[in-house]
Amino acid sequence: MVQARKPHRIRPRAKSLLESLREFLTPEVWKQVRNAVPRRKMPRWDVAPLLWVLLTMTWCCGDSLPEKFEAARGFYVMGHHKRRRPGTSFQGFQQAVGKLPTAVLRALARGIRGRIEHFLADRWWIGEWIPFGCDGSRLECPRTVELEQRLGQGGKEDSSPTVWVTAIVHLVTGVVYLWRFGRGSKPSERRHLVEMLKDLPPKALIIANAGYYGYDLMLDLMAAGVSFLIRMSSTVTLYTEHETPLTEFREGLVYYWPDRAQKKRLPPVQARLLCVRDKKRKVHVWLLTDVVSSKQFSLSDANRFYRWRWENEGYFSSTFAIFP
Repeated sequence: MVQARKPHRIRPRAKSLLESLREFLTPEVWKQVRNAVPRRKMPRWDVAPLLWVLLTMTWCCGDSLPEKFEAARGFYVMGHHKRRRPGTSFQGFQQAVGKLPTAVLRALARGIRGRIEHFLADRWWIGEWIPFGCDGSRLECPRTVELEQRLGQGGKEDSSPTVWVTAIVHLVTGVVYLWRFGRGSKPSERRHLVEMLKDLPPKALIIANAGYYGYDLMLDLMAAGVSFLIRMSSTVTLYTEHETPLTEFREGLVYYWPDRAQKKRLPPVQARLLCVRDKKRKVHVWLLTDVVSSKQFSLSDANRFYRWRWENEGYFSSTFAIFP
């Protein structure tokens, strides 16, 4: 008897780049973008083709920007053959991009972030929280005359011009959600984080290393409604209502009240200190969070989230490498 053949699984139809982009650049996203455009005429470059070409130049090959522009413009024309054709010169394209208000780019980014949350909805939340890791890194730039004039040296004599990038990454999926660039080798990562707080979704939880502690930063995070889980440095002094031996401490309420805040008669920051014990390495990791309720955010949750952040350290390095 001849065995019946097992039916083959039908593979999902591979989508083209154009179709994939349209899943992010939806009519609703374009509506948000157009609402941010000031009412003025742009003869050869409407906002939609301008942004389409600007985005698709990322994937185009070419030894120069004009070559990439030609490829990106051709891609747009082929995918939108019923639309009015945009300008043909790279110089005109550059001028149109230069006149583009920052509010338009922010509206586009906000719309794309909304689409990312939609596609990753089943992995976006962990319990009550959306966990994000935050870190920064220094990137060396090519030694062109323009970059050396605009950025200067990277701190050391005769060093390459550098920029600093601070990124917020969704820890479960590894998606880069927000980022900021700063000039030089040692800009304020904390200031970058504060600038990005307004764009984080509700119930976001920032997980960061010891470089992100600070009285002002904690107040900014709490004022923005963004919770945090920050590794503590040995130089930080915390106050407790009850004295407990460190060997027995697991978690409890503490008060962060640095001398500077005391002198200005500012109130202390109430937080919860957690001690995560690594039995294999015999290392204790001290973490501070503004979530004082263990029912909302347990010690095991903190352990898991910070482990994800630590395990993603190498991923952060590879993520920063894509920005140049």
